[in-house]
Amino acid sequence: MHDRTARTLSAIHTAVYRLTGGRIGRRLVDNDMLLLTTRGRKTGALHTVPLLYLKDENDLIVIASWGGRPYHPHWYANLEAHPQAAVQVLRRRWNVIAAPMEEDERQQWWPSIVAAHRGYAAYQARTDRPIPVLRLRPTE
Repeated sequence: MHDRTARTLSAIHTAVYRLTGGRIGRRLVDNDMLLLTTRGRKTGALHTVPLLYLKDENDLIVIASWGGRPYHPHWYANLEAHPQAAVQVLRRRWNVIAAPMEEDERQQWWPSIVAAHRGYAAYQARTDRPIPVLRLRPTE
C-alpha cells in the first residue's frame, strides 16, 4: 500500500472513530484500536492516527511498524521530538507520555505482539530496522 493511500485510510478511520465514539473503528484485525494524537516535530500541528494497541495494566503498548517500510512512521518521529501525546479509547481521552522500549523489554513483548497480529512478523521481515515498540503511560 502506498503512503498516500495509507494516510487517506488512516484519516477516514480516525474520522469515523471520532464521530461514533469508537463504536465503529474500535476493532481491526481482531484487535483493539486507539487514536493517538501527537504534536508535529516540524510544524507543531496536532496529528491523529489510529493504532492497534495492547494493554499492560494502565499503560498502552503501540507498535511503530508502518507496514514494514524502511523508515519509521511520522507519528513515531513526532513522539521522539515531543513525547507528550493524547489517546482516545472509545469515548475516553487522556494524556500520555511515550517512551520507546529498550531492546530487552521489546523482545519480551514481541511474541505477544505477533500473537495479537501475525502481520507484525511479516512487517519485521520486510525491513532492516528494528520495529519500535512504545509504552504510553498516563500522565494524569
